[in-house]
Amino acid sequence: MSPSTNTPPHASVKEGGATAFSAVHPDIIESHILTRLDGPTLASASCASSTLYSLSDQDHLWSTICYSTWPSTSAPRLRSLVSAYPGPGPRSFFANCFPLSTPDPTTTPAASTLSPRTQEIISAVDIHYRDKLIFTKVKETETVTGWFRCSPFRIDLLDPKDVIPTPAQHPNGDDTCTALNDDLTLSWILIDPQCKQAMNLSSYKPVSVQRHWLSGEVQVRFGSILAGGTKVCTKGLVQVGIVVTCGGSEGGEMQVKEVSLEVEDMDGMHLNGGESLVILQRALEGQRGKGGDRVEEGRRRYGRYLEMKKERKERKMRAEGRLDMLCVVLGMSLFAALLFFVCCR
Repeated sequence: MSPSTNTPPHASVKEGGATAFSAVHPDIIESHILTRLDGPTLASASCASSTLYSLSDQDHLWSTICYSTWPSTSAPRLRSLVSAYPGPGPRSFFANCFPLSTPDPTTTPAASTLSPRTQEIISAVDIHYRDKLIFTKVKETETVTGWFRCSPFRIDLLDPKDVIPTPAQHPNGDDTCTALNDDLTLSWILIDPQCKQAMNLSSYKPVSVQRHWLSGEVQVRFGSILAGGTKVCTKGLVQVGIVVTCGGSEGGEMQVKEVSLEVEDMDGMHLNGGESLVILQRALEGQRGKGGDRVEEGRRRYGRYLEMKKERKERKMRAEGRLDMLCVVLGMSLFAALLFFVCCR
């Protein structure tokens, strides 16, 4: 009896006995392949075919990716926010929080269309050292008090006596400080629970690492560059600066002593809560950049911001110099006129 040449109805066999991808059962693809992918890879895979798009558009896949990428989002309150996020839920949340926000003011809503309706903002922060989680925290900040709106905007995640131990040795040289550029990563997701909007304010990897000349503490700076407000003092670009201050323990290990967020304008002035809230609201409703090159893009934006800040300072100094010279000339002219008047009497 000759062997049967029939093949299963849903299988196709290539030359050499290799099974085509289309022959793999969807349950196997979903449970054994797609669950092993990270967010950007899963998003790319969903564009390959309509079948993969349907399989990749499962809420539980994207929820798991959000919780693994940002452990702070697994907190009970944030779980419900991620699940109920506008659009396709967790997938939309990931798409808004993974890439950088654009600093282009032409792609953000006008400030006049925004009202101070946000009553609370939530910060979901995760710090990793060499891909190992060393700190995670969720902090809620009220935004309706007069103290918040009039005081300099600042969010501190640690109390003065709190420290975060790390497996790293405290940097004792410039080379060690430079290594933190690749070893330390930070995510700071800002969430408006009332409007159900979220974005990531961090550059993921540091944009600068500096050692304090006196205390020896190392300041690792993350952040993002956003479009400023409509007031004269906040026009142009603003920097959302996230500073991680690290010190050394008695055993020589590095400890995180401070994690803070502030907003400053191009003159180096820290903005108050009311001004910062308007800028953050515009960024929340604005567009997002591409997530593939977010590290280099974040550092490029920061470098360009420092150049613009330097140019602005130089222009200001030149203008003040011309004003000083004009005052000197005017003063000398008045003195000469007064002297001439006295001599002619």
